Amino acid sequence: MSSPDLQPEESYTFPSHRLQQVLSDPTKIPLVLVACGSFSPITHMHLRMFEMAVDYVRQNMSDTYEVVGGYLSPVSDRYKKAGLASATHRVRMCELACEQTSDWLMVDPWEAIQKEYQPTAVVLNHITTSVNEQLGGISTSSDPDAPKKPAQVFLLGGSDLLQTMSQPGVWSLEDLDLIIGSHGIFVIERSGSSVSDALAPLSEWGEKIGKNWLENIHVVRQLIANDISSTRIRQFLRWGMSVKYLLPNCVIEYLKEHQFYRDPVEDNYPLGDEKEKGKGEMVEEGSNTVSDGARVA
Repeated sequence: MSSPDLQPEESYTFPSHRLQQVLSDPTKIPLVLVACGSFSPITHMHLRMFEMAVDYVRQNMSDTYEVVGGYLSPVSDRYKKAGLASATHRVRMCELACEQTSDWLMVDPWEAIQKEYQPTAVVLNHITTSVNEQLGGISTSSDPDAPKKPAQVFLLGGSDLLQTMSQPGVWSLEDLDLIIGSHGIFVIERSGSSVSDALAPLSEWGEKIGKNWLENIHVVRQLIANDISSTRIRQFLRWGMSVKYLLPNCVIEYLKEHQFYRDPVEDNYPLGDEKEKGKGEMVEEGSNTVSDGARVA
């Protein structure tokens, strides 16, 4: 199960092979979910987030929206975080997980192949442009001449991501307004991260620029607690512990083949100390600059 090199930027094509091209209900707005993260490695929790978000839309927003696609966007190697596998391998693991466990999720390698670090807001804009301008949007019927509707792209992340957004100086106000005000965000509850504490400052910041950000923040409750994280997976592997049933089997086999996360030095944190830290618009080795916030682990 060898890993192919990442495609060069000049030969990149936006993946749309699993994107629903025609709305089931032409009166609805097409919705695309995007999770940005390290995915080192991708876990069942990352995949479950998408399913929980779809359930939330069906149960609470079905009069307005129809989910037509979901994308994982692995961060590039410019994101200097200890313990990460290279972007080539992280993209491939995500591709294997999507191919072998899902019939609708896709991996967009655009962010991973960029020579410079791309903030989350830029990634969301890229996917919005790709779906709505490059592809022309989502058709309202199977008739080739049927009108198309632009999709609304939502960010998908855990409640720890929302916490970083509420911390002064971690995200720029401009990026927050684009992500929350223009796109919207689905937040999956995670233990140890208080959603209510994060909503208050975000509401206040939005009001200062005349926006009601809370309208675009959708909190998805976990009915079955799932606290699987990539950090814990890396720790288990370094300790020689089993990770079966925590990640897709295809990812486990890939990790075995390439002998990832065997170094006992990196990621040597106590269990429970795996929260993502903020990251800046340009992350350099050893830099403490933070302005774009945390990514999914």
